[in-house]
Amino acid sequence: MGFCVKGIINRMLLAYIDEIGEPGAFIAKDHPRFRTSPAFGYAGFVIPEENARAFGAIFTHEKRTVFRAEFEAAGSPAQWERKGADMFRTLTPTKYPQHIRVYRGLVSKLRKMGGFLFYYADEKELGTEKQTRMDPVERETRAMQETLNRLCMHADKKSSRLMVMIDQINERTRAERIPNMYGHILSRASDREEMKRIIEPPMHVDSILSANIQFADWTAAVVTRAIENQVIRDSQYGWIPERFDSLTGAFTWDSKLHLWRRSVPDFNHSGLFRRERPLFPQVAGQRVGDQLGLDQIRKVAAAAERAQKRPS
Repeated sequence: MGFCVKGIINRMLLAYIDEIGEPGAFIAKDHPRFRTSPAFGYAGFVIPEENARAFGAIFTHEKRTVFRAEFEAAGSPAQWERKGADMFRTLTPTKYPQHIRVYRGLVSKLRKMGGFLFYYADEKELGTEKQTRMDPVERETRAMQETLNRLCMHADKKSSRLMVMIDQINERTRAERIPNMYGHILSRASDREEMKRIIEPPMHVDSILSANIQFADWTAAVVTRAIENQVIRDSQYGWIPERFDSLTGAFTWDSKLHLWRRSVPDFNHSGLFRRERPLFPQVAGQRVGDQLGLDQIRKVAAAAERAQKRPS
């Protein structure tokens, strides 16, 4: 049985999401093992159900146009896709500016169709899994729960029901996730009315078969690069704010990057894409902490905190 709100609600929102980074440990981008992503969460977009199919068709057309050669050479053209991680790389602005143009154009069309981009992610504590005492499954569960909370908040603001779709995973993992998501929605709905907006826990859809899941993957990749620009001092994605300045206002108000014990507020809404980097302020052209190395300071502080937690 699904979840519903009291009264009659005729409007339905569809949310398509994909993972930001991966849930494993992170130390630094140049670490030999723990270097994949400084944050984990989910990103994608929300669109009124009546416009979902039309937007998917627009995405497919644009994808096949910008990647015409690859599409025509594919063994199964109807199932060909380009992953977001391959779309937005360090040299994308100079080598593949068309990737940026097509994504910006799609976001513009999405907004005209009543849709919004969305993200929620948690910055990771620096260290190995043993050092941070954070189980990747627990990190994944927390991020999904908060993602559903915030998507329901958006649906409530729009007085709409909500269905959530996510990229397909293996059956074992899906079977483990579903009871947790049901339990979270039911328990939270007892005192948070907006949780009754969601019809069912997220449905898993193969990205090969869904244009909208593919666009969610592109969005998750863009958000991943924006996060790296904001939380990694020597990030190679400094081009993100300038090239994606048109995304201002495109995100739900409930989108958020939750920082790990930082001295600045969390990033909300479109703030993740602003040119200012609050974690690395500049004074007279020089970043505060350049000589000290803020990332190194964080590592030392985290190590000291873990030492205090150890039983004497």
